[in-house]
Amino acid sequence: MQTHPNGDLPVAYLSKKFTATQMNWPATEQECYAIMYAIEKGHKYLDGQSFSIETDHKPLLPLNSKQQLNSKCERWRLKLQQHRFTIKYIKGKHNTVADYLSRSPVDNGSNDEDDYIPTKSASTQTDDYMKTKIVAPVITRNYAKQQVAERSDLHSVDRTCEMDIQKRNVGMDVVQSCGTQYNQFHTPVVTNEMQQIIPFTWEQLKEAQHQDEEITNIITNIRNHKKYFIKDNMLMKKMSPPVPVIPKGRIRSDIIKIYHDTPANGAHFGRDRTINKIQQRYFWPGMISDIRNFIKSCLLCSQNNPLRRKPPGALKPIKPPDGIWQLLTMDFHGPITPTTKNGNKYIISLTDVLSKFIITKAVRDCTATTAARFLIDEVILKYGTPKCILTDNGTHFTAKMMTELLKQIGITHLYSTPYHPMTNGQIERFNATMDAKIAALSNEKRTNWAEKLPFVTFNYNTTIHRTTNQIPFELIYGRKPILPFDQQEPLVTLSQDPEHKTKLNQHLSVLTEQAKATILEQQRKYRERYDRYRTNPIYKINDIILVKTLNKRNKFDIRYEGPFKITQQLGKKHLS
Repeated sequence: MQTHPNGDLPVAYLSKKFTATQMNWPATEQECYAIMYAIEKGHKYLDGQSFSIETDHKPLLPLNSKQQLNSKCERWRLKLQQHRFTIKYIKGKHNTVADYLSRSPVDNGSNDEDDYIPTKSASTQTDDYMKTKIVAPVITRNYAKQQVAERSDLHSVDRTCEMDIQKRNVGMDVVQSCGTQYNQFHTPVVTNEMQQIIPFTWEQLKEAQHQDEEITNIITNIRNHKKYFIKDNMLMKKMSPPVPVIPKGRIRSDIIKIYHDTPANGAHFGRDRTINKIQQRYFWPGMISDIRNFIKSCLLCSQNNPLRRKPPGALKPIKPPDGIWQLLTMDFHGPITPTTKNGNKYIISLTDVLSKFIITKAVRDCTATTAARFLIDEVILKYGTPKCILTDNGTHFTAKMMTELLKQIGITHLYSTPYHPMTNGQIERFNATMDAKIAALSNEKRTNWAEKLPFVTFNYNTTIHRTTNQIPFELIYGRKPILPFDQQEPLVTLSQDPEHKTKLNQHLSVLTEQAKATILEQQRKYRERYDRYRTNPIYKINDIILVKTLNKRNKFDIRYEGPFKITQQLGKKHLS
């Protein structure tokens, strides 16, 4: 439903029949699955938007803010953390809108046409197919009716297949062979959802050639064109084997459709295969360019083909801040198996973008309360209040309590780009390093990983970071760290230096500037390497685009949905 001055207006309806297994689930799992299924189906409307869910199942009220005891519901809760939503309780007697969809009478609930679609298969070739040369353009239904009316020698289209198509109501871009008919020339007439192949003979091709001015000029002056010759009153191109020259007009695009779109001749294979097939059979000037442009504009290929090149978009690194504790990044890592004796199964980490200084803690859950407690006890009360904090869009960071806390303290809260974890890449990179080092230090069963976490964090902070060429500990405290095994002088002298504060500030200032310069130089190198062989498209209003499918149900689901038209430009595309 969409809120409107005249009342809530429906945007879409959704209903799904439970399988035999799902009918045996507990009520909470069934209700939670309904929420998850509805959000996945309506993600086109919900992505990036705040919305509310009304349910008459009270145990699911804390779904997006609290860990669930039910394992299925907990997995679904983590899966839905990318969305911003609230759950409201509504009494069952007031939940009439959803109840109507489930209680509306149907003829037979077990025979659902959406669950199973009977299909037909028929041969598309004859025994003498190779003996007869065929030129068969793909044309629309309206055009086919005109051709059938004009040609008395064509048989009628198979009505059974056409009725089956209308019953299924499949989208216009789906190419699927339904049956085959043959005319007096023994050439196939393939019918499908929105296209038909109406054949024509060599005689008709000759007639089309003689109606083309350019081909007529070549035929008239054939002696001056050594690459062509005439055979049976038809202009041919000297190739191996010779192929007919195709005149301008619809027939050229129809041939491309035959050897790219149809199941028997093309099956939506790529540019090189399609060019090779057509080159062996036909020729016209600019043929390769026409084939390339046609395949680039094929919607089904764009939606289903995997991307064989680097994802588009140039790298836009985050500019290093001016000083220490200006910009921090925070993230939860886990759940980690096995759980420790204290019940810890997550690691919350925070790092300073400039100095690369890291703070970590093993925690039991990944709730907003845990994040707020860590921020106050381990960060603010020990190191001071930061200026900005960058997090992902998890519910533990987008919760109202977390937002209000940061607002009251005076911290600017920044969110990473949805479905783009590289925005918060610094903390993600540390997590990968941390996992390897903890595994190396822990016991065989890895049950003491929480005890090794402080040692890994300390060593990370006390060694030179590759990006800054500085020690994070020194950038924070202004002195080099002394490790437990370091040899120290037996005599301790306490000297007083009245200019110690000035020298310390100068030293930290020099270290900070050197770190910023080194980070910028490293980012330049990363950007050059990342942008190599990568496109950087610019999208404008009214452009037609495809959107990547985020929740694929099976192997054969389309990879990109659409096409959609851009109606508003919110900002430039940035990758970081």
